[in-house]
Amino acid sequence: MAALATAQAQTPKVYTIEADKVKAHVEPTMYGIFFEDINLAADGGVYAELVKNRSFEFDSHLAGWKEQQKNGGKGSVAVIDRTAERPENAHTIKVNVESSTGSFGLSNEGFRGMGIKKGEGYSFTVTARKPAGSLVKLIVELHNAKGTVIGTGTLTPTSADWKKYNVKFTATATENKASLYVWLKGKGSVDLDMVSLFPQHTWKNRPAGLRADLVQKLADMKPGFLRFPGGCIVEGRDLVNRYQWKKSIGDIDKRENIINRWNTEFKHRPTPDYYQTFGLGFMEYFMTAEDIGASPLPILNCGMACQFNTGQLVPIDQLDPYVQDALDLVEFANGGPETKWGKLRADLGHPKPFNLKMLGVGNEQWGEQYIERWKIFTKAIKDKYPYIKIISSVGPYAEGEEFNRLDKFFRGMNADILDEHYYKAPKWFLDNAKRYDNYDRKGPKIFAGEYAAQSVATGSPDNKNNWECALAEAAFMTGLERNADVVNMASYAPLFAHVDGWQWTPDLIWFDNLRSYATPDYYVQQLYSLNKGTDVVPLLNNGEMVSGEEGAYATASIDKKNKELIIKFVNTTDKAKPVTFNIESAAAYQKTATVTTLGNYKKDAVNSLDAPKAVAPVKSTTVVSGKLVKVTVEPATFKVIRLKMI
Repeated sequence: MAALATAQAQTPKVYTIEADKVKAHVEPTMYGIFFEDINLAADGGVYAELVKNRSFEFDSHLAGWKEQQKNGGKGSVAVIDRTAERPENAHTIKVNVESSTGSFGLSNEGFRGMGIKKGEGYSFTVTARKPAGSLVKLIVELHNAKGTVIGTGTLTPTSADWKKYNVKFTATATENKASLYVWLKGKGSVDLDMVSLFPQHTWKNRPAGLRADLVQKLADMKPGFLRFPGGCIVEGRDLVNRYQWKKSIGDIDKRENIINRWNTEFKHRPTPDYYQTFGLGFMEYFMTAEDIGASPLPILNCGMACQFNTGQLVPIDQLDPYVQDALDLVEFANGGPETKWGKLRADLGHPKPFNLKMLGVGNEQWGEQYIERWKIFTKAIKDKYPYIKIISSVGPYAEGEEFNRLDKFFRGMNADILDEHYYKAPKWFLDNAKRYDNYDRKGPKIFAGEYAAQSVATGSPDNKNNWECALAEAAFMTGLERNADVVNMASYAPLFAHVDGWQWTPDLIWFDNLRSYATPDYYVQQLYSLNKGTDVVPLLNNGEMVSGEEGAYATASIDKKNKELIIKFVNTTDKAKPVTFNIESAAAYQKTATVTTLGNYKKDAVNSLDAPKAVAPVKSTTVVSGKLVKVTVEPATFKVIRLKMI
């Protein structure tokens, strides 16, 4: 009996692929990325600034800074309030050097330290002014964790007016937890603001730009869209704390800092030093999307603060400025040089339009208040820019009374795209791979805007980016792709997390001050994005789709541009599955197919900074016999097979 059972288990199951019967077109935007400034994703993360509280605008104005002295140096530091003169950058410091011997100064701790690389050039800048008669020079030093100097430069403020000064130097050692020291030598005083340190090698080597290794991981996904700036960041804990895109562009020292709404959100992960400098603002978001070939997808506040927090509302008769912000954003992105906001974009160095096609109105909003405001926004945007597709929220949950009410309303209004979110257990993802099979084909399109399998519980600090979660997401995504005529967009969330500064887990990409690693979930997302094809074709077992029967999930697509057939197969069981794909097609195929395998890991397998590729795709080839492809899909494995048409 045991021998018979083994033989039966090894009998290949035959699947039919009707490669000439296009079932659905796959949108170029199908698989994208969702950016939100949570987990130190922007300041302390992808925004490469190394100085924390560089303009002294934190509520505690010297947060991140400490007074330092050596060799008998003496001095003092005073915070100067210039709110009346510069409300958007209201504080500077005055440093008095009281002794001509020794040195007095300040150190900055960075974002959980500063990541410094040996041989890398660093650019230190400061805005300064000095009173007449004051003779003070600045000596800039990088210290490693033991206090050893690993880089230094000198500059001397010369003007009685505010002026920007810069010095470049090269680091002599690598250090993950470095700090910056600014020593003042001489006697007198000097006013300082915008104390900044950047590596010279940033993404595309843009001055004061983005951290190259993190953006490269985004580019390597070849995403169809980039959603920004969130998320709950859009809403704010209250309306004062909301994201205002117009304050995030232009001169860097005129971008008004605010507390990050994740600052005190979670009692188990308080982050009182988490602020937004907006050095990564809307111009940088648009340019990054362009750099990585992704369609920009900005989400705007609709006059509602986060309903999980204060739930503040802008009265309807005061909503006009919020609506105008949306109209002005389209003009900023797409307008010509003859328009106010298009001219500003050109003046900021980008004369070419960004080709904005989509815009989100609100994030995770619900209730009649949202419906009322959505109607006003949508009419105004569509009246002026009818080509803009509106992304509409159906609330924070994937089911329930509020979801059903919004879903019904938006379908009645012929809305463009509905934004569905789900943070659920791995089993939910397995059980819901058929979620979109029976959605109305003529109704609104779906944006699976935020999702991630939770290994413990939604929002638990103990969640892990393990293989069990990634495998469940791979299985679920076969259902997204199979229903590409309904699901036009999908993105995992959140995107980034600092290993020493996170608030929420799981996350797609983890990093410290020097290194980063992709999670198993990242590789699942990447494999779908790199292998999405242009059109879905039926992949069947006995005439039925493959969506969970005997633990198997599968989808097939063709890439008309490259003339390839792409098969995705997920085996969620603990036993290998020998399978045969019978291709029904007028086309012939080359005799060798490429196979990418991600899997055969224990359920709790994870990647880490020290083992970044513990779970990673492996490429191989397999023989194609005419129109038959035979492979064995290992236990707990996701395979992608690509066949070239002749």
